[in-house]
Amino acid sequence: MPAHDTQLERIRKLLAKAEDPAVTAEEAELYNTKAAELIARYGIDNAMLAAAGQGSDDITVLKIPIENPYSRDKASLLTNIAYPLRCRTLLHRVGQGVDAVTVFGFKSDLGRVELLFTSLLLQASTQLTRVRPDDRVFRESLAAYRRTWLHGFARAVHDRLVRAEDTAAREYSGSGVQSAELVVRDRTTLVQSAFDREYGDLRAAAPRRLSGSGYREGHQAGTRATLDPAALARRRQALPVR
Repeated sequence: MPAHDTQLERIRKLLAKAEDPAVTAEEAELYNTKAAELIARYGIDNAMLAAAGQGSDDITVLKIPIENPYSRDKASLLTNIAYPLRCRTLLHRVGQGVDAVTVFGFKSDLGRVELLFTSLLLQASTQLTRVRPDDRVFRESLAAYRRTWLHGFARAVHDRLVRAEDTAAREYSGSGVQSAELVVRDRTTLVQSAFDREYGDLRAAAPRRLSGSGYREGHQAGTRATLDPAALARRRQALPVR
C-alpha cells in the first residue's frame, strides 16, 4: 500500500473511533485532534516532495459552487478552511449572496480544501437544521442565530487547522535539507504573490456585522467537528439547510 494510502487509512480509523457512540466526548476530541494532525502531515509531505523535486505540485485554481441559504456564511467557512492550508479565496457575489468561490493555491492543498469543505459543510448543515435560539432570554430571528452559529463553527475550524498545520511543519522530521517551516513559508508567499498578480486590483469585502447569539454554540460544534478527508468519497452532497 502506498505511503499516502496508509496515512489516509490511519485517519479513517481514528475518525471511526471518534464517531463511536461508546466513546466519551473527551475521547472523541482526542481522536479528531489526531486526525487533524495527520491531515496536516499529509499536506507537509506533499510540500516537501515538491520542494525536493520528487513531485509535481503547481499553483492553480478550483471554483466551488455555493448554494443558498446562508451562502455568504458557507463561503466564509470555505475561506476559514482555505487560509490555514495556504490557499486564498475569491468570492463571486450575486446581490447579497455568493454563488461560487474560486480557491487559489497549490494543487495538493486545493484537494485538501475541497475534501474538508465538503465534509465540514455536511456536518454544519446537518446540525444547523436542529439549532434554535433560546427564546427564554430574548427573541431573535432564526436566520440571525444560524448566521452567527456558522461564524462560530468556521472560526473554531480555522483555529484547529492553524494549530495542526503549524505543529506539522515544526515537528516534521524528513531527510530534506530545507526545513518544513521554511518550505511552508515559501509556498504561502508564492501563492499570495500569484494571487496578488491575478486579483490584486480587487477590493476586499467590508466586514460583516452579525447580530445573532449563536456564535458560542457554533464554536463548540466546530471544536467537535470531524476533520475527515475521506468524506468526499463517501458523500459528495451536503444536506440542505432549511
